[in-house]
Amino acid sequence: MVITTTIAADSDEFLYCTFASRYVRSPVPRFKMPEKSMPKEAAYQVINDELMLDGNPRLNLASFVTTWMEPECNDLILASINKNYVDMDEYPVTTELQNRCVNMIAHLFHAPVGDDETAVGVGTVGSSEAIMLAGLAFKRKWQNKRKAEGKPYDKPNIVTGANVQVCWEKFARYFEVELKEVKLKEGYYVMDPVKAVEMVDENTICVAAILGSTLTGEFEDVKLLNELLTKKNEETGWDIPIHVDAASGGFVAPFVCPDLPWDFRLPLVKSINVSGHKYGLVYPGVGWVVWRAKEDLPEELIFHINYLGSDQPTFTLNFSKGSSQIIAQYYQFIRLGFEGYKKVIENCMENTRVLKGGLEKTGRFDIVSKDVGVPLVAFSLKDSSKYSVFDMSENLRRFGWIIPAYTIPADAEQIAVLRVVVREDFSRSLAERLIWHIEQVLEEMDSLPIQMSTKAATVKKQLESTEGQKVVKKSEKEMQEEITRYWRRLVDGKRIGVC
Repeated sequence: MVITTTIAADSDEFLYCTFASRYVRSPVPRFKMPEKSMPKEAAYQVINDELMLDGNPRLNLASFVTTWMEPECNDLILASINKNYVDMDEYPVTTELQNRCVNMIAHLFHAPVGDDETAVGVGTVGSSEAIMLAGLAFKRKWQNKRKAEGKPYDKPNIVTGANVQVCWEKFARYFEVELKEVKLKEGYYVMDPVKAVEMVDENTICVAAILGSTLTGEFEDVKLLNELLTKKNEETGWDIPIHVDAASGGFVAPFVCPDLPWDFRLPLVKSINVSGHKYGLVYPGVGWVVWRAKEDLPEELIFHINYLGSDQPTFTLNFSKGSSQIIAQYYQFIRLGFEGYKKVIENCMENTRVLKGGLEKTGRFDIVSKDVGVPLVAFSLKDSSKYSVFDMSENLRRFGWIIPAYTIPADAEQIAVLRVVVREDFSRSLAERLIWHIEQVLEEMDSLPIQMSTKAATVKKQLESTEGQKVVKKSEKEMQEEITRYWRRLVDGKRIGVC
C-alpha cells in the first residue's frame, strides 16, 4: 500500500491512501488527456498496476531481444538517459564511443580497414533502420550507375528469400523497390542461392542473405551465393553486390563459427547490419550497419548540419535518439571482450542442445532448426491430428512461457512450428523447467476426452464443403485455427493460474 501526503485540489484532505483515493476509484480516460492533474504517486500506481498484466520479459522466448544486463550497465544507462545522441557537439564523448563501436564491429566482420583507418558505419535504433539505410545506399549507387550509362533507372529490384523479416518488405514498399522472393520448400527453410542468382537481372540492386533466419535460426550459405553471383556478374557484365542481414547471427557466428566465411572476407559483401539489442547483449533499441568501404556509401545520402554546434554529418532515418544504448553497447564490448562474448554464446548454444535433447526424448517432435545457426530450437509436432502447435503455445502461457507458434512462409505453409529463442538469461535450469512444462501440457492434452479427436476430425471434414461438382478446401492453417478455437472452448474451464 502506498501512502502519500499531498494537498488535494478539490478536498480538505491532506493524508490519504492511494487505493482509497478518487484517482484509482475513477477510471482514467483511455484515449483523451485527463482534465486535471493527479499526484505522482497515484500516476505511478495506476500505470504500474496495468503493467502487471504484461508478460514476463525473461519468459518471453519469442523474442531475440536482450532482457538482462549487469547493474553497472543499468547505472550507465540511467545516467545517460537524458542525452540526445544527435547533439554530437554537446556530447563528443558519446559520439566517440559510437565511432569506437563501429570500428570494433567492422574489424569483427573482417572489413578491409587498417589499424589507423576509420571504418564506415553508423549506429541505428535497430536492424530495421540499418536495413533501410543499406538498401537506400544500394538503390542510389545502382541509380547513379544506370544514369551514367544512359539506361532506365526506375525499376530497381532486390532478391531475398521468403524467410526475410518484415523490415525487408517495408523497405521495398516504402522506397519503391520490387521485392523478388525465393520461395521455400518443406525441409529447406532458407534462401536457395542457386534460385536467388537465377532471379537476378540488370535491375537488381543487391541480393540479401540472412545470417540467422528468424524462422529457424539457420545461417544462409553466403559463400556459395558469393561464388555463384561472381560467376553471374562475369558472364553478364553486371555488378550485383550482396548485403548480409546479420541481425541475429552477427554476434553469434564470429564466436562459435570463426572459420565460416559470410562477412567482408567475401568480395561481393558490401554491407552488413547487426542488432546490438539481440546477441549484442544490449537492451532495445540499438542496431548497426557497416559498409565495406567508403565508396559503397554514396556521399549524397550523408547530410551535414551545423545548427547544433560544429559541422555534423548524419545518415539516419530519424533524427533524435537516446545515447544510453550506444553507451551500453560500448560497455559490453570492453566489459566482455571477445573472450566474454564467446563464453556467453557458447553457453547459449549448450542450453540450446539441452532443450533440443529434452524435446527429442519425448518422441513427439521433429526438430526443424539446424545445429549451425543462432541459439534457438524450432520444432513441430509429429502428430497434429488431435491438437496443434497453436494449442501448445496457448497452454504453455498458463505457466508464464511465451512461445510463438507459426507457419513457414511460401511455399511451405503446411509446416507449423514452435520456436524457443535461447538468450543469455535462459539458464539450463529454465530449459529443464520448460521441458517439464511441455511434458505436462502434452500429458494433459493427451488425456482430453475422445470427443476432442472426434471433433477435430469432424471439423476437418466440415471445412471441406462441396459446391456442385467442385470441392473447396480450406488451407491447413485455417483448419488448424478452427480446431484451435474449439480446443480453447473445451479446456477453458480447466485453466490454472500462472506459475
